[in-house]
Amino acid sequence: MRIGMPLNYSGGFKETVDDLATYEKAGLDIVYVPEAYSFDAVSQMGFIAARTERLEIASGILQIYTRTPTLTAMTAAGLDFVSDGRFTLGIGASGPQVIEGFHGVPYHAPLGRTREIVDICRQVWRREKVQHEGKHYRIPLPADQGTGLGKPLKIINHPVRDRIPIMIAAIGPKNVELVAEIAEAWQPIFYLPERAAEVWGEPLAAGKAKRDASLPPLDVVAQAPLAIGEGLDDLLDFARPHVALYVGGMGAKGKNFYNNLARRYGFEAEAELIQDLYLSGKKEEAAAAVPRELLEKTSLVGTASHVKERLAALKESGVTTLNVTPLASDAAGRAKLIEQVKQLATDA
Repeated sequence: MRIGMPLNYSGGFKETVDDLATYEKAGLDIVYVPEAYSFDAVSQMGFIAARTERLEIASGILQIYTRTPTLTAMTAAGLDFVSDGRFTLGIGASGPQVIEGFHGVPYHAPLGRTREIVDICRQVWRREKVQHEGKHYRIPLPADQGTGLGKPLKIINHPVRDRIPIMIAAIGPKNVELVAEIAEAWQPIFYLPERAAEVWGEPLAAGKAKRDASLPPLDVVAQAPLAIGEGLDDLLDFARPHVALYVGGMGAKGKNFYNNLARRYGFEAEAELIQDLYLSGKKEEAAAAVPRELLEKTSLVGTASHVKERLAALKESGVTTLNVTPLASDAAGRAKLIEQVKQLATDA
């Protein structure tokens, strides 16, 4: 099981990147760089590539609506080049509030667009003349839609790899089926191992049945807060505002993917209450309403033996990469947690 962590630079971006060398020595395998409606992830990943040696770097995630497919492929090839083949392209649909509210782009057809983007990216990386006749993207642009001067082109540079790993963030059944069919890696959110088969088993199986034999086994990337020791139950509350934000506030009534996931996990009444409270401005009450069971089962917080048990459950459910948020006050403490979870994962 690989150990990764999301880049959280609330204490300063350059300071956090300086610490990555320490985490790398502690056994960290991969760092995920987010891009919600913050600074762009691409410039940050280039900076990280220059400051690390072994650490893999992943976008976690680039939204599919905000760049053309070809630019996404060029960007991935460039990051793979400057990192000497250490880049993973993480993509996802995000949500209508961000895509339409921040970028001013219509949010529609996420599945169809994702499939076409993956196909176009892989054409670019193979240095083929890019030609695509899809429902959402047509390359070159047809003459009746432009000047008529477009012609098939291939990327000038030679990419380091002709198959850069693609990770897709997805939680809906149809999205997960698509990921299992076409991607190298899958990143769900709020992954609860005991209920993963019930919620995602069928779409994963359906997608894998159509999976190209040239693709490796699907890398399943689960996320969890991490703290190891005695008397740490209060740290479970660290995740309450985050869960409440997603389950309660990331979308409108009936259009919140994360709220739907909580319901599919069996927390129907709790999910409705969290959303009602959050959308009425009662954010603290919404956080307090997050079920403790959901926090416990999606976290790695507790004694070493407890964390080892949770790691075993994650492994058994199919998780191959663990994306942890070490709950420590300084870099030395976070490095120690990375070392500990790396060893426990090996032993689990």
